[in-house]
Amino acid sequence: MGDAAFWAALLAKMLASAGIVVLASLAVERVGPLVGAMIATLPISAGPAYTFLALDHEADFLRESAVASLPAVAATALFIAAYAALARRRGVALSLGGALGVWIAAVLGLARIGGGLVGAGLLAVGVIVGCIMACRRWRTGGHVPARRKRASDILVRAGIVMALVVAVVLAGRLAGPGATGILALAPVVMVSLAVILHPRIGGAATATVLTLSLPGLLGFVAALSALALTVERFGPALALPLALLITLAWNGGILLANRLRPAPIPETAR
Repeated sequence: MGDAAFWAALLAKMLASAGIVVLASLAVERVGPLVGAMIATLPISAGPAYTFLALDHEADFLRESAVASLPAVAATALFIAAYAALARRRGVALSLGGALGVWIAAVLGLARIGGGLVGAGLLAVGVIVGCIMACRRWRTGGHVPARRKRASDILVRAGIVMALVVAVVLAGRLAGPGATGILALAPVVMVSLAVILHPRIGGAATATVLTLSLPGLLGFVAALSALALTVERFGPALALPLALLITLAWNGGILLANRLRPAPIPETAR
Protein backbone atom coordinates (compact mmCIF):
# COMPACT_ATOMS: atom_id res chain seq x y z
CA MET A 1 0.00 0.00 0.00
CA GLY A 2 2.94 2.31 0.69
CA ASP A 3 2.75 6.04 1.33
CA ALA A 4 -0.51 6.42 -0.60
CA ALA A 5 -2.27 4.27 2.00
CA PHE A 6 -0.70 6.25 4.83
CA TRP A 7 -1.92 9.59 3.48
CA ALA A 8 -5.34 8.16 2.65
CA ALA A 9 -5.65 6.77 6.17
CA LEU A 10 -4.50 10.08 7.65
CA LEU A 11 -7.07 12.03 5.62
CA ALA A 12 -9.83 9.59 6.57
CA LYS A 13 -8.93 9.81 10.25
CA MET A 14 -8.77 13.63 10.10
CA LEU A 15 -12.21 13.91 8.51
CA ALA A 16 -13.80 11.25 10.74
CA SER A 17 -12.34 12.70 13.94
CA ALA A 18 -13.29 16.25 12.97
CA GLY A 19 -16.83 15.20 12.15
CA ILE A 20 -17.41 13.27 15.36
CA VAL A 21 -15.93 15.94 17.63
CA VAL A 22 -17.79 18.82 15.97
CA LEU A 23 -21.03 16.83 16.15
CA ALA A 24 -20.41 15.91 19.79
CA SER A 25 -19.55 19.48 20.81
CA LEU A 26 -22.65 20.86 19.08
CA ALA A 27 -24.78 18.18 20.75
CA VAL A 28 -23.39 19.15 24.16
CA GLU A 29 -24.50 22.77 23.68
CA ARG A 30 -27.84 22.09 21.98
CA VAL A 31 -29.14 18.75 23.28
CA GLY A 32 -27.20 18.05 26.46
CA PRO A 33 -23.92 16.63 27.76
CA LEU A 34 -25.03 12.98 27.77
CA VAL A 35 -25.83 12.96 24.04
CA GLY A 36 -22.49 14.59 23.28
CA ALA A 37 -20.69 12.08 25.47
CA MET A 38 -22.32 9.13 23.72
CA ILE A 39 -21.39 10.52 20.30
CA ALA A 40 -17.80 11.03 21.45
CA THR A 41 -17.43 7.38 22.48
CA LEU A 42 -18.51 5.95 19.13
CA PRO A 43 -15.48 4.40 17.36
CA ILE A 44 -15.92 6.49 14.23
CA SER A 45 -12.45 8.01 14.51
CA ALA A 46 -10.92 4.57 15.12
CA GLY A 47 -12.87 3.01 12.27
CA PRO A 48 -10.64 4.29 9.44
CA ALA A 49 -7.54 3.01 11.22
CA TYR A 50 -8.93 -0.53 11.49
CA THR A 51 -10.28 -0.37 7.93
CA PHE A 52 -6.84 0.37 6.53
CA LEU A 53 -5.31 -2.28 8.77
CA ALA A 54 -7.77 -4.75 7.24
CA LEU A 55 -6.68 -3.75 3.75
CA ASP A 56 -2.99 -4.22 4.54
CA HIS A 57 -2.91 -7.14 6.99
CA GLU A 58 -4.38 -10.56 7.66
CA ALA A 59 -7.19 -11.26 10.11
CA ASP A 60 -4.82 -12.48 12.83
CA PHE A 61 -3.10 -9.09 12.80
CA LEU A 62 -6.44 -7.35 13.39
CA ARG A 63 -7.17 -9.71 16.25
CA GLU A 64 -3.87 -8.89 17.94
CA SER A 65 -4.45 -5.18 17.34
CA ALA A 66 -7.89 -5.35 18.96
CA VAL A 67 -6.46 -7.07 22.04
CA ALA A 68 -3.62 -4.54 22.20
CA SER A 69 -6.14 -1.69 22.06
CA LEU A 70 -7.92 -2.76 25.25
CA PRO A 71 -5.30 -1.34 27.67
CA ALA A 72 -5.48 1.95 25.79
CA VAL A 73 -9.23 2.12 26.36
CA ALA A 74 -8.61 1.59 30.08
CA ALA A 75 -5.96 4.30 29.98
CA THR A 76 -8.48 6.65 28.34
CA ALA A 77 -10.79 6.13 31.32
CA LEU A 78 -7.95 7.16 33.64
CA PHE A 79 -7.28 10.16 31.37
CA ILE A 80 -10.92 11.24 31.76
CA ALA A 81 -10.82 10.82 35.54
CA ALA A 82 -7.60 12.84 35.82
CA TYR A 83 -8.92 15.59 33.55
CA ALA A 84 -12.22 15.79 35.45
CA ALA A 85 -10.35 16.17 38.74
CA LEU A 86 -8.12 18.94 37.39
CA ALA A 87 -10.46 20.84 35.08
CA ARG A 88 -12.80 22.07 37.79
CA ARG A 89 -10.02 24.20 39.25
CA ARG A 90 -7.36 24.51 36.55
CA GLY A 91 -7.08 25.80 33.01
CA VAL A 92 -7.24 23.72 29.88
CA ALA A 93 -3.46 23.49 29.36
CA LEU A 94 -2.66 22.25 32.87
CA SER A 95 -5.68 19.95 32.97
CA LEU A 96 -4.85 18.30 29.66
CA GLY A 97 -1.14 18.13 30.44
CA GLY A 98 -1.76 16.30 33.68
CA ALA A 99 -4.36 13.99 32.14
CA LEU A 100 -2.12 13.09 29.20
CA GLY A 101 0.70 12.32 31.61
CA VAL A 102 -1.63 9.90 33.39
CA TRP A 103 -2.65 8.35 30.05
CA ILE A 104 0.94 7.76 28.95
CA ALA A 105 1.92 6.19 32.27
CA ALA A 106 -1.24 4.06 32.30
CA VAL A 107 -1.00 2.77 28.74
CA LEU A 108 2.66 1.81 29.24
CA GLY A 109 1.94 0.09 32.53
CA LEU A 110 -1.29 -1.68 31.59
CA ALA A 111 0.13 -2.99 28.31
CA ARG A 112 2.75 -4.95 30.26
CA ILE A 113 0.23 -6.86 32.35
CA GLY A 114 -0.77 -9.14 29.49
CA GLY A 115 -3.33 -11.90 30.00
CA GLY A 116 -4.56 -12.16 26.42
CA LEU A 117 -8.07 -11.17 25.38
CA VAL A 118 -9.76 -12.29 28.59
CA GLY A 119 -7.21 -10.69 30.88
CA ALA A 120 -7.03 -7.43 28.92
CA GLY A 121 -10.81 -7.25 28.65
CA LEU A 122 -11.42 -7.83 32.36
CA LEU A 123 -8.71 -5.33 33.25
CA ALA A 124 -10.25 -2.70 30.98
CA VAL A 125 -13.72 -3.25 32.41
CA GLY A 126 -12.38 -3.08 35.98
CA VAL A 127 -10.52 0.17 35.35
CA ILE A 128 -13.50 1.80 33.60
CA VAL A 129 -15.96 0.76 36.32
CA GLY A 130 -13.54 2.05 38.96
CA CYS A 131 -13.31 5.40 37.16
CA ILE A 132 -17.11 5.59 36.86
CA MET A 133 -17.44 5.11 40.61
CA ALA A 134 -14.66 7.59 41.38
CA CYS A 135 -16.18 10.25 39.11
CA ARG A 136 -19.82 9.92 40.15
CA ARG A 137 -19.74 13.22 42.02
CA TRP A 138 -18.76 15.06 38.83
CA ARG A 139 -21.48 13.64 36.55
CA THR A 140 -23.94 16.44 37.30
CA GLY A 141 -21.69 19.14 38.72
CA GLY A 142 -21.18 21.23 35.61
CA HIS A 143 -23.95 23.33 34.03
CA VAL A 144 -23.56 23.95 30.30
CA PRO A 145 -24.07 27.69 29.77
CA ALA A 146 -25.75 29.07 26.67
CA ARG A 147 -23.43 30.64 24.11
CA ARG A 148 -24.16 32.61 20.96
CA LYS A 149 -23.53 30.41 17.92
CA ARG A 150 -21.43 31.57 14.98
CA ALA A 151 -21.03 29.90 11.60
CA SER A 152 -17.24 30.13 11.92
CA ASP A 153 -17.31 28.03 15.10
CA ILE A 154 -17.73 24.79 13.15
CA LEU A 155 -14.75 25.50 10.90
CA VAL A 156 -12.60 26.44 13.89
CA ARG A 157 -13.55 23.27 15.75
CA ALA A 158 -12.89 21.06 12.72
CA GLY A 159 -9.52 22.75 12.20
CA ILE A 160 -8.48 22.16 15.81
CA VAL A 161 -9.31 18.47 15.62
CA MET A 162 -7.61 17.88 12.27
CA ALA A 163 -4.48 19.67 13.47
CA LEU A 164 -4.34 17.41 16.54
CA VAL A 165 -4.82 14.29 14.42
CA VAL A 166 -2.01 15.30 12.05
CA ALA A 167 0.31 16.05 14.98
CA VAL A 168 -0.34 12.69 16.62
CA VAL A 169 -0.02 10.60 13.43
CA LEU A 170 3.07 12.35 12.06
CA ALA A 171 4.80 12.36 15.43
CA GLY A 172 4.18 8.64 15.70
CA ARG A 173 5.57 7.98 12.23
CA LEU A 174 8.71 10.00 12.89
CA ALA A 175 9.30 8.62 16.38
CA GLY A 176 9.44 4.96 15.41
CA PRO A 177 7.20 1.90 15.71
CA GLY A 178 7.07 1.80 19.51
CA ALA A 179 5.92 5.38 19.85
CA THR A 180 3.60 4.92 16.88
CA GLY A 181 1.73 2.17 18.67
CA ILE A 182 1.19 4.45 21.65
CA LEU A 183 0.36 7.64 19.77
CA ALA A 184 -2.02 5.89 17.38
CA LEU A 185 -4.25 5.08 20.37
CA ALA A 186 -4.07 8.54 21.94
CA PRO A 187 -7.47 9.90 23.08
CA VAL A 188 -7.65 12.45 20.25
CA VAL A 189 -11.44 12.82 20.43
CA MET A 190 -11.41 13.49 24.18
CA VAL A 191 -8.49 15.92 23.92
CA SER A 192 -10.22 17.72 21.05
CA LEU A 193 -13.46 18.01 23.01
CA ALA A 194 -11.59 19.46 25.97
CA VAL A 195 -9.71 21.96 23.78
CA ILE A 196 -12.96 23.09 22.17
CA LEU A 197 -15.33 23.04 25.15
CA HIS A 198 -13.15 24.04 28.11
CA PRO A 199 -12.63 27.67 27.02
CA ARG A 200 -16.22 27.88 25.76
CA ILE A 201 -18.34 26.38 28.55
CA GLY A 202 -15.83 26.11 31.40
CA GLY A 203 -13.83 23.34 33.01
CA ALA A 204 -16.60 22.05 35.28
CA ALA A 205 -19.09 21.57 32.45
CA THR A 206 -16.44 20.00 30.20
CA ALA A 207 -15.47 17.62 33.02
CA THR A 208 -19.12 16.60 33.27
CA VAL A 209 -19.25 15.81 29.53
CA LEU A 210 -16.12 13.66 29.62
CA THR A 211 -17.22 11.91 32.82
CA LEU A 212 -20.55 11.01 31.23
CA SER A 213 -18.63 9.34 28.41
CA LEU A 214 -17.10 6.73 30.74
CA PRO A 215 -19.98 4.20 30.43
CA GLY A 216 -19.65 4.46 26.65
CA LEU A 217 -16.10 3.10 26.91
CA LEU A 218 -17.56 -0.20 28.14
CA GLY A 219 -19.27 -0.52 24.76
CA PHE A 220 -15.93 0.09 23.10
CA VAL A 221 -14.41 -2.75 25.14
CA ALA A 222 -17.26 -5.03 24.05
CA ALA A 223 -16.73 -4.02 20.41
CA LEU A 224 -12.99 -4.70 20.50
CA SER A 225 -13.58 -8.05 22.20
CA ALA A 226 -16.13 -9.02 19.57
CA LEU A 227 -13.72 -7.99 16.83
CA ALA A 228 -10.97 -10.13 18.33
CA LEU A 229 -13.32 -13.12 18.61
CA THR A 230 -14.90 -12.91 15.16
CA VAL A 231 -12.41 -11.43 12.71
CA GLU A 232 -10.57 -14.68 12.00
CA ARG A 233 -13.75 -16.73 11.69
CA PHE A 234 -15.92 -14.35 9.67
CA GLY A 235 -13.40 -11.94 8.17
CA PRO A 236 -13.05 -8.16 8.52
CA ALA A 237 -15.99 -7.43 6.19
CA LEU A 238 -18.40 -8.80 8.82
CA ALA A 239 -16.40 -8.37 12.02
CA LEU A 240 -15.80 -4.63 11.66
CA PRO A 241 -19.47 -3.68 11.04
CA LEU A 242 -20.44 -5.95 13.95
CA ALA A 243 -18.08 -4.06 16.25
CA LEU A 244 -19.59 -0.75 15.13
CA LEU A 245 -23.11 -2.10 15.64
CA ILE A 246 -22.25 -3.12 19.20
CA THR A 247 -21.15 0.39 20.13
CA LEU A 248 -24.23 1.92 18.50
CA ALA A 249 -26.51 -0.45 20.40
CA TRP A 250 -24.67 0.09 23.69
CA ASN A 251 -24.68 3.89 23.53
CA GLY A 252 -28.25 3.94 22.25
CA GLY A 253 -29.25 1.77 25.20
CA ILE A 254 -27.63 4.23 27.61
CA LEU A 255 -29.57 7.11 26.08
CA LEU A 256 -32.82 5.13 26.16
CA ALA A 257 -32.31 4.09 29.78
CA ASN A 258 -31.66 7.72 30.70
CA ARG A 259 -34.93 8.80 29.03
CA LEU A 260 -36.91 6.10 30.84
CA ARG A 261 -35.38 6.84 34.23
CA PRO A 262 -37.90 8.48 36.59
CA ALA A 263 -37.23 12.12 37.38
CA PRO A 264 -35.93 12.74 40.91
CA ILE A 265 -38.49 13.95 43.43
CA PRO A 266 -37.74 17.48 44.66
CA GLU A 267 -36.89 17.79 48.33
CA THR A 268 -39.83 20.16 48.92
CA ALA A 269 -42.29 17.53 47.67
CA ARG A 270 -41.10 14.83 50.02
